[in-house]
Amino acid sequence: MTEKHLILAKTICLHYNIEISFVDALCKIGLIQMEIIEENQFIHYDQINNLEKIIRLHYDLNVNLEGIDVVFNLLEKEHELRNELKVLKNKLRLYENP
Repeated sequence: MTEKHLILAKTICLHYNIEISFVDALCKIGLIQMEIIEENQFIHYDQINNLEKIIRLHYDLNVNLEGIDVVFNLLEKEHELRNELKVLKNKLRLYENP
């Protein structure tokens, strides 16, 4: 992973007007991953979309971190089930069309 895909956590906090302690808490419960390079915390660019969702859930809807964790786990499970359903439908089509 190259450093150009990493964003300084402090920059993200300033941009979204959130505390670094909030980002640290998200990292501790596993909702986001941070990398530490030369004593600076970085967040990968790919995680910004999830971070924005988390910020909206927490600050706009007042969902606590444990609730956000549950929401993301359910969304991941739903995604897995949709993929499994797609695979099973494709297999079923093989048997339906002789």
